[in-house]
Amino acid sequence: MAENEQQGSKTGNFLQEELQEEYLKSLDELEVGQLVEGTVVAVTSEQVFIDVGYKSEGKINLNEFEDDVPSEGDTVQVVLINKEGRNGEVVVSKRKADEKVVWKELKAAFQDERPVEGKVSRVVKGGFEISLGGGNRGFNPISKMDLFRVEDPDKYVGLKSHFYIERLYSDNRVNIILSRRRWLEEEVDKKRNEFFANTSEGDVVEGTVKSFTSFGSFVDLGGFDGLLHINDMSWGHVARPKDHVKKGEVLQLKVTRLDEENKKINLSLKDMTENPWETFTDRFQLHDVIKGKVTKLTDFGAFIELENGIEGLAHISELSWTKRIKHPKEVLSIGEDVEAKILGFDLDARKVSLGIKQVLPNPWDEIESTYPVGTKLKRVVKKITATGAFVELEEGIDGFLHVDDLSWTKKYKNPGAVLKEGEEVDVMVIESSAENHNIRLGIKQLEDDPWTDLKGKYSEGSIIEGEVTNVTDFGVFVRVSGGIEGLIPKVHLGNPREINLDEEITKYKAGQQLQAAIIELNPGRQKLSLSIREMTRAQERQEIEKYISDSGSDEESATLADFMKQDDE
Repeated sequence: MAENEQQGSKTGNFLQEELQEEYLKSLDELEVGQLVEGTVVAVTSEQVFIDVGYKSEGKINLNEFEDDVPSEGDTVQVVLINKEGRNGEVVVSKRKADEKVVWKELKAAFQDERPVEGKVSRVVKGGFEISLGGGNRGFNPISKMDLFRVEDPDKYVGLKSHFYIERLYSDNRVNIILSRRRWLEEEVDKKRNEFFANTSEGDVVEGTVKSFTSFGSFVDLGGFDGLLHINDMSWGHVARPKDHVKKGEVLQLKVTRLDEENKKINLSLKDMTENPWETFTDRFQLHDVIKGKVTKLTDFGAFIELENGIEGLAHISELSWTKRIKHPKEVLSIGEDVEAKILGFDLDARKVSLGIKQVLPNPWDEIESTYPVGTKLKRVVKKITATGAFVELEEGIDGFLHVDDLSWTKKYKNPGAVLKEGEEVDVMVIESSAENHNIRLGIKQLEDDPWTDLKGKYSEGSIIEGEVTNVTDFGVFVRVSGGIEGLIPKVHLGNPREINLDEEITKYKAGQQLQAAIIELNPGRQKLSLSIREMTRAQERQEIEKYISDSGSDEESATLADFMKQDDE
């Protein structure tokens, strides 16, 4: 019994010595700094215990594992720091192992031009610091962080993504420069190529409104863009893309054009609904009065929505019967509900002509009864022109006062000589035409025509008295009764065989009273011609006739008649 126990004790000691020799032998084969694999045997709140096959486990601080906390049984790579620490344990490091593994991967990725994974750790001057694992840090310039301009750098902190390594060394020092944008562009190209390979014209796709231009909107189809042209947003008129779709809005769109060579995609929103123009005549007819909403105002008119997808144009000339409108905004506003009449339509051109004034009574239809000829009014001068003045009769309706209708007797070259804009004047309606939308006014018609009176009182050959108003080289102007001005031509101042007419005309002065014979009186042309020469001849004839009558001699009468004939010649 004792002998057996002794024999067993010798055998156990032999095995222990053999294991120690084997352990020491394996330990001698490893070198400090070598990368080895170990198994997690325990995890505490602060440490992870790793069995690397030595006489004791290695201990690693939990913070060396960063975000990936291991579990028991997991295999991890570590670096041997010391074969035997102060307490006789093996000293290993997970962080240094990571550094070796990650650095090796970074060098390979740089050489092979493969992307690597990283996490944006913080914003630094000019860009971002990227954690690449294993304590390795890289720099990503802000211009190479995204496909578009970075407006808010802080929102990228914490982002996990892929990056291409553009530079690994600089001046013999580690200097890692990254580009996330390059990776994004590569991903976009892949997605775009897949889209072209798997999509046909007419397919319906989903996209998000990304940005706007004057001609439409760009829609994100998953990292690459398609164009939603302004003409493809609605069957109706779209003035501004922002008024029809919103940024960030998710839309179902139909693919209308695929240009793989130029990488262009055209989309349509309107084609997702039935074309309302194809059934227009089912709902609208010529001369129908419709209710619509004003959607746009331009210099030439107003666009009015009849229904979703159909708009018509009310030209500026069709907005009012009477007002002279310079811009539709004077009478309409965007969003206003209005009634309008359909004046015409062209379904091929997708155009509808509308009229707003046509649903209102036309005041010109009753103008002849409202302002009959002979009506006397007191109204304001609205505008003066070279030939007359516009006088406002009521809002939107003006009458025209011609310069020739200011006075019976005075000739005005400029109506501004007697009229002022904004002043009230007494006028008379002298013409009223509903057909021509025309009303003529006069001031002189408020008084009797002095020419008519003069014609009634005097005939040609009559002697009339007047006052000299002006003396010119060609004659003398004389004002007679009624304020009418007549002219004595210079040749009618006397007999040129008896007097010097140039000297004779100098004898007349303004204000001088004189008498003359009427040789022409034409009220229609407002012309009065006078003659002193004819008046003198008439007086001579009267004296001769009197002389003949008193003498009663035929012989003498014949002699005097011959004398008068000679004088006329």
